[in-house]
Amino acid sequence: MKYDRKKIPDNALITLAGTVGVGKSTLTNTLADALGFKSSFEKVDGNPYLEDYYSDFKTWSFHLQIYFLAERFKQQKLMHETKLGYVQDRSIYEDVGIFAKMQYDNGNMTKRDFDTYHSLFEAMVMSPYFPKPDVLIYIDGSLDKILERVGKRGREMETKTPRTFWEDLYKRYHDWILEFNVCPVLHLDIEAYDCRDPHSIQRIIDGVQTLIQSPDMKYLKITPIETIHK
Repeated sequence: MKYDRKKIPDNALITLAGTVGVGKSTLTNTLADALGFKSSFEKVDGNPYLEDYYSDFKTWSFHLQIYFLAERFKQQKLMHETKLGYVQDRSIYEDVGIFAKMQYDNGNMTKRDFDTYHSLFEAMVMSPYFPKPDVLIYIDGSLDKILERVGKRGREMETKTPRTFWEDLYKRYHDWILEFNVCPVLHLDIEAYDCRDPHSIQRIIDGVQTLIQSPDMKYLKITPIETIHK
């Protein structure tokens, strides 16, 4: 199927956001292919802190957040310099608004470390020179459905993580998106699309086009329709 994307600039940056296991990577690939864009993924393999972090939040949370901040900043800079269109599987804004704040609130990061991290984030990212997404696609769904996906993915460090962690993360995402105002938001329910169905992907593309072409529109939600079968 040939997709209609003529209202999306060739150098647009579309960034996905959503809790762990919600389906960002799959949609990133599908949407990038549909638009003729490049895909850009969070670096998980080779991360020197990730496994230690899941086993001991308190010791490794600050190290992990600094690592992610540096990697995502380099990624964002590279995408901007290529002047190509990209679909990105996670936003840099989630780092400070959700993950670092969660570790601080839960006593796993000291105030000194959190303040240092937050100051660095503000200097690097919250600047008029930092390239912002044209649209952020926020993927959401029921917690049970998301945890089912996490289980199927089978990463041991995730499956051994207590449910209370996922519940806390889930609520924080819901709170965070209500305050997010960096760019327009396309709110996508996981039951509202199927990556195997070209027509549902076109619905997402249409939503992105609507937001890009409507400067005063900051939020749009795509809801499930009966024609989408799981």
